[in-house]
Amino acid sequence: MITIEVNGASRQINIEPDTPLLWVLRDVIGLTGTKFGCGIAQCGACTVHVNGTAMRSCSVPIGALDGAKIVTIEGLSPDNTHPVQRAWIEEGVPQCGYCQSGQIMAVVTFLKKYSKPTDADIDANITNICRCGTYERLRRAIHRAADMMKS
Repeated sequence: MITIEVNGASRQINIEPDTPLLWVLRDVIGLTGTKFGCGIAQCGACTVHVNGTAMRSCSVPIGALDGAKIVTIEGLSPDNTHPVQRAWIEEGVPQCGYCQSGQIMAVVTFLKKYSKPTDADIDANITNICRCGTYERLRRAIHRAADMMKS
C-alpha cells in the first residue's frame, strides 16, 4: 500500500510499485487533466508537482512516492484564478490545448525561482513541447504571470 496526498486529499493506493504516477492519477484516481504525451519524460504534457517540484509523471514510479504531496492541474486552483492560468487565458496561449496543463504546471514552479524571467530564462528552463508552436504567446503569458505574481 502506498500513501500519497493528491490535491490535498490523502490516498492509499494498492498497485504495483513500478506503475508510473501518470497512470495512477488518470486511471486509478480519475484525474484526467494530466496528459500522456510521449511516455519517456521528454514532452512535458504529464508535468505535475511532487513535493513542490515540477516532475514528468510518466517516468516516476508510484513506489518512489510514498508520503509525497502531489498537485495536478485540477488542484492548482478550483476556478482557474491562479496567476499563470489567468495569464494563459488573457494571452490566448492554447491552440489545441493538449500540452497546456503540463506547460502551466512547469511554469508555476519556474516562476518561484525566476520572478523576473528573461526570454533566455524561459527558453532554457521551460522545455515542454507544444506541437502547435504557441511559444511566443507562452512567453508573453509567462511575463504577464510574473507581473501578476509581484502584485
